[in-house]
Amino acid sequence: MSTSNEKPKVKGPASYFPSIEKTYGRPVGEWIALIHAQDGMKHMELVNWLKQTHGLGHGHANALVAHALAGKT
Repeated sequence: MSTSNEKPKVKGPASYFPSIEKTYGRPVGEWIALIHAQDGMKHMELVNWLKQTHGLGHGHANALVAHALAGKT
């Protein structure tokens, strides 16, 4: 039975966001802004850039890029 106090479970790339913020110490909005500042890069180029430049793991980088490129901020 569901109560009004329960939050809906977050799905998709956003489900990684609490872990990303905790692990890397930056809010998701900052990561999204960094991704948007990289003009002309494709999805996997952005994932690799985040991994190489900022030390993100593949899953976290992929989740941020997918979210950013989907136009969700």
